[in-house]
Amino acid sequence: MKDQLNSDPTTDMGSRFRHGASGSGSDGDFGFAFNDSNFSDRLLRIEIMGVPSECHPDGEDCTGISDWDHHRKRRREDIKKEIVLDLSLCPEEQILNDSQPDMDDGAGCENQDAEAEAVAMAEEIHSGDEDENSNESSWSMDCSTVLRVKTLHISSPILAAKSPFFYKLFSNGMRESEQRHVTLRINASEEDALLELLNFMYSNTLSVTTAPALLDVLMAADKFEVASCMRYCSWLLHNLPMTPESALLYLDLPSSVLMGEAVQPLTDAAKQYLAARYKDVTKFQEEVMALPLAGIQAILASDDLQIASEDAVYDFVLKWARAQYPKLEDRREVLGSHLAQYISFPYMTCRKLKKVLTCNDFDQDVASKLVLEALFYKADAPYRQRSLAAEESATSNRRFVERAYKYRPVKVVEFELPRQQCVVYLDLKREECVNLFPSGRVYSQAFHLGGQGFFLSAHCSMDQQSSFHCLGLFLGMQEKGSTSFTVDYEFAARLKPTEEFVCKYKGNYTFTGGKAVGYRNLFAVPWTSFVAEDSIYFINGTLHLRAELTIRLCS
Repeated sequence: MKDQLNSDPTTDMGSRFRHGASGSGSDGDFGFAFNDSNFSDRLLRIEIMGVPSECHPDGEDCTGISDWDHHRKRRREDIKKEIVLDLSLCPEEQILNDSQPDMDDGAGCENQDAEAEAVAMAEEIHSGDEDENSNESSWSMDCSTVLRVKTLHISSPILAAKSPFFYKLFSNGMRESEQRHVTLRINASEEDALLELLNFMYSNTLSVTTAPALLDVLMAADKFEVASCMRYCSWLLHNLPMTPESALLYLDLPSSVLMGEAVQPLTDAAKQYLAARYKDVTKFQEEVMALPLAGIQAILASDDLQIASEDAVYDFVLKWARAQYPKLEDRREVLGSHLAQYISFPYMTCRKLKKVLTCNDFDQDVASKLVLEALFYKADAPYRQRSLAAEESATSNRRFVERAYKYRPVKVVEFELPRQQCVVYLDLKREECVNLFPSGRVYSQAFHLGGQGFFLSAHCSMDQQSSFHCLGLFLGMQEKGSTSFTVDYEFAARLKPTEEFVCKYKGNYTFTGGKAVGYRNLFAVPWTSFVAEDSIYFINGTLHLRAELTIRLCS
């Protein structure tokens, strides 16, 4: 009988709600019976509560999303306390309020446990623990007065079928002859939304179309547990033009289990909107730095984030946290509990991981755990890495997920003796290589040796005779300066069938900074042969490249 959250899949929401119909074919349209005594078995008395003018805050009218959000935050706590149920337990009407939270012993109830559940929301009005000088208490109780009363004829089967709240209310063991009157006491700001909600429970339609009005109905539907109306409001809001302001507001809605299930498509759409809008954070630095935590999480959770490297992700998160949370204790809590899971520490460079260990913004235990986990992942076998990434892809965590970085991650092994030397491993997926045609380039993340920064770059270009396209591999030095470095380098690739690294090119070059050197046709084959399905250069869809560098300081 009750309207269950999982009764309707959200994937076909468009077809279910087309032309204003919110339910399946089994949901009848009982709009004709709304407030009609001929089809009703109870009277609903709605007491609309207000505040005297001296207590009333300015700016009650909501003309847009921002106004609605401001008003919602001001009354969020009060709205939970303002509902009072008046159940006609005796021939004379009895109102449950803050001074009378318990049922009269002489009421003759047959099932006191059920009654206690039904009036649970009434008992939240005043627990006795509130500060007498509290603004919230005075706002909801001391300054409240009944502005007007509305009476509606209602059908208990219709309301109970749509709402677990009303189902409990109408099945709490009261004698049939004493169930005629039900009184709801609501805030004046909820009046229009409640009437829309009641009408929806009969007709499966809403007359409101603006975002503020739909959000009011959504909040009322959550309060009275009308899941079908919540899904309908969510669908209507989803079809309205999304803005950064509205997307952030949808992510800041109450997070009860009921709300989370019913509004999941809307919050998912809000996250996708923010992730798409801010996928290149460098273009919207001021906007992104002003986003709240929920917005930052939505951006970091996206695999389409366009950023140079995971080092840059870490630097951005740290910069945002320092700006939003000046207190170290708060910052550590947010970074450790809410943002670290979105940073792929295994894809950060070892130089940056060393800085994480000494970063005061992270709790030392948390930092040590994150770095050790990253180092163990880097040392894992490829199949184990793929397994860990696959397990985490189904969650919101991004610790082992490799993004589409502007600069490709590398693995580096460094040696100090007998000479300064490093071995660099660069893996490129077949799709990445195919997308280089006809003149693309892909760069590795920087790696350091001898105090200087270097990088690898793979190119698709014409061979020296300009007769066909081919793959080239080059070594570049980042820093420009007067210091010269003579570099002996060797390029190798892992080939089938042995899957061992085979040297493809050796050379040496004296760098002065800002220069690149390499070989235009690394495999001495045309591009078509390099990317062919039977290519010997791709192992399980991946091209494995290796560069060995030995650096000697010149006089």
